[in-house]
Amino acid sequence: MQDLLTEIVVHLSHSHQHMARILDAKRHVAVRMAQLVQALPDEHPQLNGLDGLLESSSQVTKSVIAYVNSIAEFQEAMADSLTQLVKAAGTTDEE
Repeated sequence: MQDLLTEIVVHLSHSHQHMARILDAKRHVAVRMAQLVQALPDEHPQLNGLDGLLESSSQVTKSVIAYVNSIAEFQEAMADSLTQLVKAAGTTDEE
């Protein structure tokens, strides 16, 4: 049983590494979009008026929110999987 739990932990570790890489890529996108918005001139930006400006800032905000939500989901997934493993390890120790 202990070998099975060890194998599960290894697979979860690989899964968490892949999810962390995805989150890192999302972070890079959000940072780059924020840098692009920051680089816009204060006067007369060519964004098709106020509607274009609102659309661009809305996209950046959505990207940042999506990134933060992804981090929260990642933490929840890690907590859930580790909770199950600790419970399984506890029942194995009792046997």
